[in-house]
Amino acid sequence: MTTKVFGHKAPDTDSTGSPIIWAWYLNEVKGVAAEPVLLGEPNTEAAFVLKHWDLPKPAIIEGVAEGEKVVIVDTNNPAELPEGINKTDITAIIDHHKLVGGLETKGPIDITIRPLACTATIMYDLIGGDLAKAPRGIKGAMLSCILSDTLEFRSPTTTAHDKAVCAALAADLGVSMNELATAMFEAKSDVSSFSDAALLRMDSKEYNVDGTELRVSVLETTAPKLILDRKDSLMASMVDVAKEDGADQVLLFVVDILNEEATLLVPNDLVKKIAEASFGCTVSGDTVVLPGVMSRKKQIIPALKV
Repeated sequence: MTTKVFGHKAPDTDSTGSPIIWAWYLNEVKGVAAEPVLLGEPNTEAAFVLKHWDLPKPAIIEGVAEGEKVVIVDTNNPAELPEGINKTDITAIIDHHKLVGGLETKGPIDITIRPLACTATIMYDLIGGDLAKAPRGIKGAMLSCILSDTLEFRSPTTTAHDKAVCAALAADLGVSMNELATAMFEAKSDVSSFSDAALLRMDSKEYNVDGTELRVSVLETTAPKLILDRKDSLMASMVDVAKEDGADQVLLFVVDILNEEATLLVPNDLVKKIAEASFGCTVSGDTVVLPGVMSRKKQIIPALKV
């Protein structure tokens, strides 16, 4: 049976690249038949990375079958995975997020969760010397994943090890980290073709905070004005997106990569209350700037209060 390797819904660069990396490792090194798949269309940055490194886009799947062998990467949250995930045969989990709970396995499995900025960094360590056998595209995907998740080392999730792995990969590939990251961020910032609802779901995760169901969306960009110019229609669309997705509220943080700050859209009194309670700010309009806030995992989710 072929093992499916996948990350979370609304796949970003790490959840697109890491399944490709690990499926290569299983197939070519471990002799285990594996296939990388996606739980949705990759975002614009991830699509750029696939094209840049000449990697075929993995198939997009709608669900998983009972008893199917799977490896889960870049998440351990059942809310970000297909319905029926606990009826599959989960053989491994590789992740860098906090342990959420709720996943069930048929027996003991390999679980690797480490406090690093990117799943691909963990995979670099797990693959070890066998990475020398990897084709250029696999190493390129690994480098791209880490540059993306660290926002080229601007994110507070960045560790010295993430930086060292990037430096080693860039030297091996003979590429400039800055040039690659700049091209990736430009691709990520081009959101002109996306509807408001698509933008709100593009990089979005579901969390229950003090009994309130929140869809916490983050848009990382080098051109925040392109998104903030659409704030009125984005806030109007939040009502339908929340209703369709079973959430009480959508929170949208527009992360300015270059200025290292986030702007939170404030469509109503609930979001104003959340913003002031969570970030110690004073909200006087329909947006609030949060200096230094770059990471949903490390700075946004742990701070949220309702």
